Amino acid sequence: MKSAQGVRLLLVDDEPHILQFLELGLINEGFEVQTAADGAEALAAAADFKPHVVILDVMMPGMDGFEVCRSLRAEEAEVAIIMLTAKDEVDDRVTGLSLGADDYMVKPFSFDELLARIQARLRNQFPGLLGEVRCGPFRIDGRRKEIRHKEEVLELSPTEYELLQYLVINHGLVLSKPMILDKVWGYDFGGEENIVEVYIRSLREKLGDKEHRIIRTLRGAGYRVDLL
Repeated sequence: MKSAQGVRLLLVDDEPHILQFLELGLINEGFEVQTAADGAEALAAAADFKPHVVILDVMMPGMDGFEVCRSLRAEEAEVAIIMLTAKDEVDDRVTGLSLGADDYMVKPFSFDELLARIQARLRNQFPGLLGEVRCGPFRIDGRRKEIRHKEEVLELSPTEYELLQYLVINHGLVLSKPMILDKVWGYDFGGEENIVEVYIRSLREKLGDKEHRIIRTLRGAGYRVDLL
C-alpha cells in the first residue's frame, strides 16, 4: 500500500517467528510497528503506543486474545482489531466479533490478504491516515478534507464531507438512518432523523444526481452509494 506513513500497528502473538515475519513485512510497507508476545505486554504497549490497528492472536498462554480484545474495548480505545486464530471455528469468530473485534483471519493466511484487511480497516475507521482514498470516480483526501467526483472538487460543508465520505467508503452497503446519524452526527445527537434526508438531498444536487443513481434510496432500509 506504500501510503502507510504515520500508521501505527501493534502485533500480538506468542510465536516469535510469526512476529518477526509480520514485523519485517509491515515495516517494509511503511508502518510503525511494535510487537508483544503476550496479553499483558499487549495492553501495556497499547496504552503507550496508541496503535491504529492491533493484529491480535487468540491462542496465547495466560491472558488470551479474547481477554485482550475485551480490555481494549473496555478502555474505549479507538483502535481497529483484527484477530488471528489457528482454529477455523464459527464459535471463535462469533466470540471475537461480539467482544468488539473488527475483523477475523484464520491461520495460515497470506501477507497480501493481511495488508488488504488492514487497508480496509483504515479506510473505514481512519480514512485521514491514508492520504487520498480512491473509490471509483471519487477521490477522498482525508488530510485536506476534500472530495473529488470525476476530478471535480465538490464544495462541501464539514457535515456534508463527513456524510459523503462515510457513504462512499462503505459503497455497496445499505446504511440505515440510525447508522448514519451515529457515525456522522454522533450517538448523542438529539435532533430528528429527517436531517439525513436534508443532507442527502444537498449531496445529490452537488453530484448532479437527479435520478438518484449514485446515492440510492432503499425504502425502509436506508441509502447506498453505487460507484458509477
